[in-house]
Amino acid sequence: MNFDSTITFFYYNNINDVISFYEEILGFELVLDQDLARIYRVGKENYFGIVDGNKGHLKYQTHSAVLLTILTESVEEWHQNLQEKGVKNLSPIQKGRFCEHFFFEDPAGYAIEIQRFHQPDVAALFKRFA
Repeated sequence: MNFDSTITFFYYNNINDVISFYEEILGFELVLDQDLARIYRVGKENYFGIVDGNKGHLKYQTHSAVLLTILTESVEEWHQNLQEKGVKNLSPIQKGRFCEHFFFEDPAGYAIEIQRFHQPDVAALFKRFA
């Protein structure tokens, strides 16, 4: 038995407040609009969804303890793009032992990270299905 893919969902008090952020700022491809939820393709078999936290399985929380990390080889380009678009709480690019990355928030305060692994053998672990 194998899994095909995953979908990570964030819950919002009003999903209309974040639709343009995910579709226009981050450019996520809308795969399915279910009215109370919208599901986006982030990578080849990677999906992310936003949910109306007043109607979905879980309820909206005023403070989240979750982080969405998006892997890309274009860390600098993404940082510049998001800076030009005025994305809030955009951190500087940080270069650590294993990766370079930065953080920012969506309009509702959910934390998002964009990251690239330095070591090709580690990066390859996350490109297995590419």
